[in-house]
Amino acid sequence: MYRDKSRYGQDPRKIIRSKTTFEDPLRWNESRMIFTCSWSDFFIKAADAWRNEAWDIISRTPQHTYQILTKRAERIAQCLPADWGSGYENVWLGVSIENQDYMWRKELLLKVSSHVRFISAEPLLGPIEFESLEGISWVITGGESGPKARPMSLDWVRTVRDKCKASDVAFFHKQNGGKSRIEGAWGGRLLDGKIWDELPYSHSLS
Repeated sequence: MYRDKSRYGQDPRKIIRSKTTFEDPLRWNESRMIFTCSWSDFFIKAADAWRNEAWDIISRTPQHTYQILTKRAERIAQCLPADWGSGYENVWLGVSIENQDYMWRKELLLKVSSHVRFISAEPLLGPIEFESLEGISWVITGGESGPKARPMSLDWVRTVRDKCKASDVAFFHKQNGGKSRIEGAWGGRLLDGKIWDELPYSHSLS
């Protein structure tokens, strides 16, 4: 939905909305899952100039589900629209937690009303222990990919999976990570012989 100009050799401090794709959701009648700001961060300060316009499009397209993932959990509350209330039903809010040092992001996320809250532990760069997953609907795990990928222990993933199962939280394992692809995913997707692709409830997906 938005483009990070740093990918094109331009000033990385300036994150602008893409003129070619910004209003596309208004033209899509069929329900879609939209990962918002996949090349940047929806709550980055540089997005303040156009975020309200984005919220307007999101509120006008209830047929779509918007996943909004951020590392800037401290900015979520101040950047929500005035009519947010208990949350837009078509928005999932999530935070990145790469290792235990970033668990504070979960606590900030829990302070914000949302119909679906999720955690992305991808890339998972160290073991994480969730004291509780109350208020969380979905957890994603995955290893780092590419030629400089840092290794991920599958035991770290198993700990997260087991906590999700015990807490009745949807669990999605994206990839094991590494330098090679196996059946389309970096390092493959199998965890203990199974592909984990659970999703939280979404009103807009059939």
